[in-house]
Amino acid sequence: MTVLVSIERGLGPEGRVAVVRFDRGDGLNALSPEAMRQLTDAARGFEDDAETSVVVLTGSAKAFSAGFDLKDAEGRSRAEMDLGTLRRHLKLGPRLTRAWQELEQVTIGAIEGFCVGGGVALAVALDFRVMARDAHMRVPEIGLGMNMSWQSVPRMLHLIGPARTKQAVILADDRIGAREAYEWGLVEHLAKPGQAFAGAMALAEKVAAQPPISVAMTKLTVNRLAHALDDLASHMDLDQFALAGLTEDHKEGVAAFLDRRKPRFRGR
Repeated sequence: MTVLVSIERGLGPEGRVAVVRFDRGDGLNALSPEAMRQLTDAARGFEDDAETSVVVLTGSAKAFSAGFDLKDAEGRSRAEMDLGTLRRHLKLGPRLTRAWQELEQVTIGAIEGFCVGGGVALAVALDFRVMARDAHMRVPEIGLGMNMSWQSVPRMLHLIGPARTKQAVILADDRIGAREAYEWGLVEHLAKPGQAFAGAMALAEKVAAQPPISVAMTKLTVNRLAHALDDLASHMDLDQFALAGLTEDHKEGVAAFLDRRKPRFRGR
């Protein structure tokens, strides 16, 4: 198994900062099923870590993540799966974002280059996001004949409100530049190009200098209040995704993406 995720602990004030680095070394950092498993395991590895109070998640110098890897062999095998197997496989994404959201530690994303689809879903599951000024986000799922899942819509709604969430998700071809993302509230801090990780570490050090127990309790309270209805609002995410995957529009969207052409959707 290729190691795609590395973890470094013991950084910052009193060694209370950890860094999780996801870098496939290809400049795209797409989320293959194996990458998703490793990122989930990385998050879960902090569950009993009393020494770490802040976790910084970063991608490569060129990309946070290009989103779900449509070219990955395991991912493409979804097209041949029966419904039960498909539903189990589709739990990888929600499991990943939930693992990161539910960490007791404060989480900070460092975003360089681009953050697309599943990368956005992962980023909005974190507590804070620091984005390079020349980076951008994009939510292409609808353009591929899919729905935005992984419980991302409620999380985006909390951050940027209903109209901006619709704009980000429905206008799938539109890039959201760093300035827009900041003005919308999708990211909390902007950094000079190439300095997103440094900015995230500076924020992490400020958080790590605070009393760890009080910080953890505050995060838990805010999250419980903010996300109390998220499960109710998005409980059909997975099945909607599975259903959308059966449409001709989804097949056309993926084919057009792989062929690098504009899709022709027919509503069926």
